Amino acid sequence: MRKLFILIFIAINATLSAQARLDNPEVYVGANFGVTESMVMFTPSVSQGFLMGYNGGIVFRYIAEKYVGMQAEINYSQRGWTESSGLYTRQLNYIELPFMTHIYMGKKSRFFINIGPKVSYLLSEKVVLNQSTTSDTQHITAIQNPFDYGLCGGLGLLFNIKGNIIQLETRTYYGFSDVFSNKKTDYFSKSNNFNLAVNLAWILQIK
Repeated sequence: MRKLFILIFIAINATLSAQARLDNPEVYVGANFGVTESMVMFTPSVSQGFLMGYNGGIVFRYIAEKYVGMQAEINYSQRGWTESSGLYTRQLNYIELPFMTHIYMGKKSRFFINIGPKVSYLLSEKVVLNQSTTSDTQHITAIQNPFDYGLCGGLGLLFNIKGNIIQLETRTYYGFSDVFSNKKTDYFSKSNNFNLAVNLAWILQIK
């Protein structure tokens, strides 16, 4: 799965690298805010539902070529998992830096795709609910790997009103690292982050 995501990302960048350059590059800065639905992909599996949280941060976008540019962000993101039993929920709070290829179609109103890598660091964790009487590994073990990295991608629409941009985007993220140790002696062989988000952004075109 990881190799497939990487190959797709490389192929997209190779295809877009020959696009015509713009005479006047576009530069944007802004802010985004939205809701997240998260879980941790455990192996052996843990029955879960999606945990709702929030994310938001600063957006920087630079477009120097027709139909393609780059977008970087600094975000705060709430992730974690909630178990289907309804007895246990843990929230994980990350600072994250996505660095994405921005592909667009249109002029004033645009359809766009964002895709690229994201690195994150765990700021804190919080057990929101613990009514379980079991001593399962994911209940009694603190997060062991605070650094996270993976691939994110999103689809969206934006509307440009005299340089003021309102945009709506849906995005997904698949983590390649594990939140718990995955040595042969450990219980979990995989414990990677997965989340969906819907974000609303207000962005200014400064150039």
